[in-house]
Amino acid sequence: MISFRFQTIGQKLLPLLNKPGSSEHGVQRSKADNGTATPPQKTEPAISPPQPFNLSTSTIKYLSTLNLFAYLCALFQLSMISVSNLSLRYGKRTLFEDVNLKFTQGNCYGVIGANGAGKSTFLKILSGEVNQTSGSVAFTPGERMAVLKQNHYEFDEFSVLETVMIGHKELYAIMKEKDAIYMKEDFTEKDGERAGELENLFAEMDGWNMESNAATMLSNLGITEDNHYKLLKELDNTQKVRVLLAQALFGNPDILLLDEPTNDLDIETIAWLENFLADYQNIVLVVSHDRHFLDAVCTHIVDIDFAKMSIYTGNYTFWYESSQLALKQRSDQNKKMEDKVKELQEFIRRFSANASKSKQATSRKKALDKIDITEIKASSRKYPAIIFNNTGREAGDQILQVENLGKNGNEGILFDKVTFMVNKGDKIAVLSQNSLATAAFYDVLTGRDTDHRGEFKWGVTISTADIPNDNSEYFAGKDENLVDWLREYSGTEADEQFVRSFLGRMLFSGEEVLKNVKVLSGGEKMRCMFSRMMLQQANLLMFDEPTNHLDLESIEALNNGMKDFKGAILFTSRDHQLTETVANRIIEITPKGTIDKLMTYDEYINSSDVAKLREEMYA
Repeated sequence: MISFRFQTIGQKLLPLLNKPGSSEHGVQRSKADNGTATPPQKTEPAISPPQPFNLSTSTIKYLSTLNLFAYLCALFQLSMISVSNLSLRYGKRTLFEDVNLKFTQGNCYGVIGANGAGKSTFLKILSGEVNQTSGSVAFTPGERMAVLKQNHYEFDEFSVLETVMIGHKELYAIMKEKDAIYMKEDFTEKDGERAGELENLFAEMDGWNMESNAATMLSNLGITEDNHYKLLKELDNTQKVRVLLAQALFGNPDILLLDEPTNDLDIETIAWLENFLADYQNIVLVVSHDRHFLDAVCTHIVDIDFAKMSIYTGNYTFWYESSQLALKQRSDQNKKMEDKVKELQEFIRRFSANASKSKQATSRKKALDKIDITEIKASSRKYPAIIFNNTGREAGDQILQVENLGKNGNEGILFDKVTFMVNKGDKIAVLSQNSLATAAFYDVLTGRDTDHRGEFKWGVTISTADIPNDNSEYFAGKDENLVDWLREYSGTEADEQFVRSFLGRMLFSGEEVLKNVKVLSGGEKMRCMFSRMMLQQANLLMFDEPTNHLDLESIEALNNGMKDFKGAILFTSRDHQLTETVANRIIEITPKGTIDKLMTYDEYINSSDVAKLREEMYA
């Protein structure tokens, strides 16, 4: 968590306008800077309302550059981030080139791009953790920035509550200084004067509610009160993530940078975070692979593609569907231009009408209402072809019968008395509060684990294929290229071209298919596993967290492939949109039995009857 206040230049800006050589025209971090902002300055009287004034020629020339935004923001009390001619290179590799963007108050920007495109790196440039090769980043003077980081050990020696309060660095520093003064045995008159100054600042910044506000934030994120005074190191990693998220959100920062904030959060906590950010009035930039989350909170999408970055109005679904529509229109040579314009205008109108009914920021609807159709551009994204319908044999009526299945883990019962029957056309989302339970459940069904209670029986016509949560066993000890690795699962002496075609569907092409499996990234391994699944041509598929390590393009392709599949599916996924759009039945496995409902995922999580039943099953 990084939190700091930029120098309060806005209060000084007007008197300095006739001093164009001054370094205090605005907060700007360029290549030469060390990546940190100017330390906080003492509070000065607020500036009077803007009056007419004369500007020197040199001042006008200066204000015509990037820092014009700083003056305007100070004048109208608006928050803004301006990125100018930003480039980042690592040796011969260019991550960003001549990027020019502006982020404004009241908007939430979802940063998307393929794995390795530089999404997290861009947030680190904004926060000052990474220095750009050239160009500059400028902020509205006086703004406080908060960043969610992934370091789970930085605050291990602090209490949970104090870790959150550290999020507001300036207020926390005031509290610690005044507490230190009061602890002095030789309390002087000068100490008393300083303590008075600090008490005034503390009160002005709502410091007396600091602890209760931090406790409320923790409770909202699922950290119970009995954990608030523990040391952070006493919590597990999933709890630490929530504490660090509370730290980032604490104190209403002017600029909020969130990298994968929904990781390890449950359904209820994600819903709370969605509502919190949807109503947030300041600047938010978020990197996430959760499309439902991006749709719920984003007013704009920042697309990183081929070292360029572009901002588009609307949430993720609007960006995706509009870019796909534009791509379709570009290939349709027969449709008249005016018909294409009408089609785009109708799409915007329908989407805007739908958005107004949801829990989204009103600024998004206003932006959509004003959008120019020239802003809608065809995407250059490449999407994998995840197609499962080439099955070897059609499934009969007897698919899977499960009777009183149970499994214990190291800390007790994972699931017990699980009984259900899979029918034709079932696409079942398998849920549990414990991810170890769902992983163990698939291990039992696939035969990887035979130490269980109860029994299950597959139909004689059923062939299965699965994507496990942990795929390391498929690559451990392997020293071969992708073609030879995949050929092992072909079931025949398949020729190289046949095997290459399945790798090609997952965007492995040319010399890439000769890469050794030992050097594959997590995302590349997942793409290999999907190639393997398609090659197996099974009529029942099982997936345990299949979106892990996937970029948004692969998640979209997987989502569509699962929807289009004609056979039965058992799957577990934290991806809300995938679960909602694929599942037609929900089965939750618990230590006390099964909850089995023919309903959608949203209906399930919003049902009060189901909520009562779940409470009983996990009691």
